[in-house]
Amino acid sequence: MTVTREDVQRAAARIAGRVRRTPVLQVSPTLTLKLELLQHVGSFKPRGAFNRLLSAKEQGLLTGPGVVAASGGNAGLAAAYAARELGVPARIFVPVNAPAPKVTRLRTLDADVVQVGNEYAEAYEAAVVACEESGALLVHAFDQPEVVAGQGTIGLELLEDLDDDFDTVLVAVGGGG
Repeated sequence: MTVTREDVQRAAARIAGRVRRTPVLQVSPTLTLKLELLQHVGSFKPRGAFNRLLSAKEQGLLTGPGVVAASGGNAGLAAAYAARELGVPARIFVPVNAPAPKVTRLRTLDADVVQVGNEYAEAYEAAVVACEESGALLVHAFDQPEVVAGQGTIGLELLEDLDDDFDTVLVAVGGGG
């Protein structure tokens, strides 16, 4: 998969007004934080989810069955949030041991939550089958060009906010996202 700077710039234009431009906080002369915890649903994930859904909508691929995602939590929250904002149904597959607060939050976002399997891989397999059967749009937690380009908009914001005056970005990731 190749995602170019132009893909990220198109994503930024596409999701503008749908996600928050999160602030940066200068902690020390050598440490600045990008506060993605202030993003909708508390993580950077809505950037990719919105780009995936809006890109699909432009192509006529976001149809009545809505979206399906598999997640341990944050990607599902983002897909559910973006779907709700765009007025389409969301069905989110999570492992049976997904954190209860994440499952509850998914339901408050009007998602149909399906708990299946003991790990993400099993939930993902069930999500793929559900997409094949229903025609819903799959929103992968991290492995789609539109999702990657949407997440990349963080980098564009950093370049603008810090006037290109940094040389290292450290990113904490979990679950492959």
